[in-house]
Amino acid sequence: MHRTSLRSTRTSRRPKLRTTVALFTGLLLAVGTPATVAGAHPRHAEHDEPAAAEGQFQQVPLAKGEPETGEPMSLAVLPDRSVLHTSRDGTLRLTDQGGVTKVAGKIPVYTHDEEGLQGVGVDPDFKNNRAIYLYYAPPLDTPVGDAPETGTAEDFKKFDGVNRLSRFTLNANGTLNLASEKKVIDVAASRGTCCHVGGDIDFDADGNLYLSTGDDTNPFASDGYTPIDDRPNRNPAFDARRSSANTNDLRGKILRIKVAADGSYTIPEGNLFAPGTEKTRPEIYAMGFRNPFRMSVDDKTGIVYVGDYGPDAGAADPKRGPAGQVEFAKVTKAANFGWPFCTGDNDPYVDYDFATKESGETFDCAAPKNTSPHNTGLVDLPPAQAAWIPYDGGSLPEFGDGSESPMAGPVYRYDPELDSSVKFPESYDGDFFAGEFGRRWIKRIEQTEEGSVAKINDFPWTGTQIMDMEFGPDGALYVLDYGVSWFQGDEHSALYRIENAEDGFSPIAEVSADKTSGAAGLKVKFTASAKDADSTNLTYSWDFGDGTKGEGLNPTHRYKKVGTYSATFTAKDPEGNTGNASVRIVVGNTEPKVTIETPANGTLAAFGRPVPFKVKVTDP
Repeated sequence: MHRTSLRSTRTSRRPKLRTTVALFTGLLLAVGTPATVAGAHPRHAEHDEPAAAEGQFQQVPLAKGEPETGEPMSLAVLPDRSVLHTSRDGTLRLTDQGGVTKVAGKIPVYTHDEEGLQGVGVDPDFKNNRAIYLYYAPPLDTPVGDAPETGTAEDFKKFDGVNRLSRFTLNANGTLNLASEKKVIDVAASRGTCCHVGGDIDFDADGNLYLSTGDDTNPFASDGYTPIDDRPNRNPAFDARRSSANTNDLRGKILRIKVAADGSYTIPEGNLFAPGTEKTRPEIYAMGFRNPFRMSVDDKTGIVYVGDYGPDAGAADPKRGPAGQVEFAKVTKAANFGWPFCTGDNDPYVDYDFATKESGETFDCAAPKNTSPHNTGLVDLPPAQAAWIPYDGGSLPEFGDGSESPMAGPVYRYDPELDSSVKFPESYDGDFFAGEFGRRWIKRIEQTEEGSVAKINDFPWTGTQIMDMEFGPDGALYVLDYGVSWFQGDEHSALYRIENAEDGFSPIAEVSADKTSGAAGLKVKFTASAKDADSTNLTYSWDFGDGTKGEGLNPTHRYKKVGTYSATFTAKDPEGNTGNASVRIVVGNTEPKVTIETPANGTLAAFGRPVPFKVKVTDP
């Protein structure tokens, strides 16, 4: 697949509007029709100009398809609006200002079930130190295959591993400096079994780093209720009290630390347990989560917004506990959010003996006690906090129905000093953007001054399964789309930018080339197209990257000298708004062609059995 990119530049259509800002995208597809969002309040321009179409947005693809995204896991936007995005196989990609997506680096990872490369975060002082953070599973010497479900402590110990947060630097050319790694913190992991890694990274206004971690507990043998199986011969990975409810364990938590350049860290004031408190870890800011897969920190308030995945019971059982439900949580201060004793609106589970199949007492959400033999922390835990927005099935009409998979996005903060034509409207200031992976929506949630939900608004989205979201330095919303395949990318996997188009739409350009590499004298035939939602009379121009120019939609150009070039196609509408698409041409060598012959795409594989691969590589 050819690499493409786009930069859109918008000219203001009204007096005293922001000056034009150059923007960018990658592999392109047709953009959905403009949408007006509920709850928008149009502002009137000066001099009796017509009201602006506030709430009108344009979704621009930046990178599209598995080769450009891998299996999408997380994203982080750099100060220059380049985007880092991770794939579970250890690949870090960079979509740069020119819109070309490249592999920035790849780190070795352990991949079993959900493990691998997870989150990426950008240091607040990146402009000066070029530091980023990655959360991943280092290979170690973990045995291949599944861990035993029953056995001895020695059997289980072989599968003890970690997930690691490390600090790296990016080289000036955008590649990952693997030698720069500084290990920050290791989080224990029970390998060889599923599930719940967490792995999101964010920062607050004071530069503190937040890391979400999952409960690392197998949920499949608990009938969709709380996993607290503590039978002596049972793998401890079936007991979430050893992790989420353990004050001396970093799993099932939101951690908060202040990281130094050498990878060491200090503990900010206000975490859940003061340093030196017996049987606790001071890094813990909030505990009692199942899988807080996505979280974000509001820079203005310091509030942490969490999407926590819940269990799967189809109905409540008086002998076991509530039906499966999920939640968006708000962490306004250090606290315990209850798992695995309570869930949702502090709905308690029932203590259950997996050996005798007998139910005991209902857990006390106000004063939970962790009496698990696997607990290395305190017995008496802080009171459980209720969810901000719990939902189950169609319990919240604005959320619709279907699978339950909350992805906590960012809170938008309007910056009146930011000179960007694509930043979101001022009326959205303080709104929380929630995503739903399985239901495939983004919602804009307005809040009251007290922080309760005031209104839930639809938001235009034309992709598939939301994986991650972040507002960039331009005030636009960047969205990572997982696609529809599992544990792999596909043609729907993508990176998008959703930009405010109240001042009018820019052309969306697409470009491809019949050849992207070859020896000097390489003759390339380009094919371009462009669409503009509110203009039809477009003009086209080319910069082939070697000092020569061109016009039209389908030019041919010969590259005489060895080098790497970005051929850029520009579409311009009558109002002066432009969209640029680029394709990377490498002159001097032809890239090898790799074909996976076995297994065929879409082939089913049996769990626990080896998968044979046959790969064909040709290089002229």
